[in-house]
Amino acid sequence: MLLFLLIVIGAGMALSSQAAINGKLGASVGVLKSSLLTFTVGAVITGLLIFFFEPVHQESLFTVPKWQLTGALFGVVYMIAMVYAVPKVGVATATVATIFGQLLMSLFLDTFGWLGNPAIDLNIWRMSAMICVGLALICIHLGSREE
Repeated sequence: MLLFLLIVIGAGMALSSQAAINGKLGASVGVLKSSLLTFTVGAVITGLLIFFFEPVHQESLFTVPKWQLTGALFGVVYMIAMVYAVPKVGVATATVATIFGQLLMSLFLDTFGWLGNPAIDLNIWRMSAMICVGLALICIHLGSREE
């Protein structure tokens, strides 16, 4: 369990680094070109990983329920939003805002069992986490503004 948390924390660190790099690139060459580069490189790397490491599965991209393919669209929304926002609000504000949005949606997904996930009750601990991240977003944003 701890190993998986450390892996996800590392992935989050990589996302913040990616946001900073892509924000600069997007400001230089354009938001959509920066996003295209990210997805092109990602597709090539993922293709190689599939070719060399992915085990055979019973289902394929052509046989799964089509709604499951829509997740790829959200990656595009995230990438374009971050490339556009980071130069304007900074990496920390954009990242905490992303985390706030992720937490908000994840609570809906868990609480109502949406998209085939098991339902997990909304309790004081989960609500407290939401409030804390919301306050963190406010503090990070206010601390980033030039006065």
